[in-house]
Amino acid sequence: MTVIVRDFRPADAEGWVRVRRAALPFMVTTPERIVFDLANAAPAKRYRLLVAEEDGELIGTAQVGLAHESPKPGQAFCNPYIHPERTGRGAGTLLLRTAEEYLALAGATSVYTWVLDTPDDLAFAKRRGYEPSRPAHFFHLDLAHGTLPPRQDLPAGAELRTAADFADDPRPLFEADAETTADEPSDTPALLSGYEEWLDEIWRSPSLDHHLTSVVTADGEVAAFSVAETDGTGRYWSGMTGTRRAYRNRGLAKLAKNDSLHRARAAGCTDAYTGNDADNGPMLAINRWFGYEICATEVRHVRRLA
Repeated sequence: MTVIVRDFRPADAEGWVRVRRAALPFMVTTPERIVFDLANAAPAKRYRLLVAEEDGELIGTAQVGLAHESPKPGQAFCNPYIHPERTGRGAGTLLLRTAEEYLALAGATSVYTWVLDTPDDLAFAKRRGYEPSRPAHFFHLDLAHGTLPPRQDLPAGAELRTAADFADDPRPLFEADAETTADEPSDTPALLSGYEEWLDEIWRSPSLDHHLTSVVTADGEVAAFSVAETDGTGRYWSGMTGTRRAYRNRGLAKLAKNDSLHRARAAGCTDAYTGNDADNGPMLAINRWFGYEICATEVRHVRRLA
């Protein structure tokens, strides 16, 4: 049996999602999202999707590119995942080797990847020369059988809206996203600088649910928001939840997320997932308040390229 690595083709989309759901059952993605992200990636990202194939069967995937939004040049990423029933065949090594060669030619000086916190996965990363950095957690909330906190009263001057209410002019949501993203704890900070790029990559994404994404306004200004992504199978992913600097410490992010979760349950979503940096104390506290439980941990690893 022979394992090869090649570029992703649109016909691979169903197989890609099958592998990702097996390797990361707490991630929410769709074939449409995979194709969309590749087609709409910013040129500066040098985005590339790789697949590992064994005798015609797709057994591994990797997302590869430059961290083009980081103020620190030369940083890149590669996130390979192998179907758990097809490990030990060399697919992970081939994916990493192909990605590292490509990224080095693209000008990268270091590559980061997220590694599941298991003995086998950590040992693999160490053998490939990757050094551990910061952890992050995946969380799960049972929407079908769990109990959500009751809806809360809004403070004076605040209103609850959805992203769909901003369909004619989503720029206020971009500005809120850019501000909160810049403050998110990370070894690879990001600065969202382009509105048109944000529209193409985020706002128009087929996974973004505009009706389940909740927004809190204060005196007419966007103050906080909680992004919702869905996959049409009852799974809900809580993406960025944040509050603009001028409105922090008022509980507005909690209001937004609670509203989004209530909307999601009413829409038929059964399982809610999210992820948080292990050092993001405020969001960890919010997730504990909602009843989320850690379902997996990943550790960021970095390798310097020669």
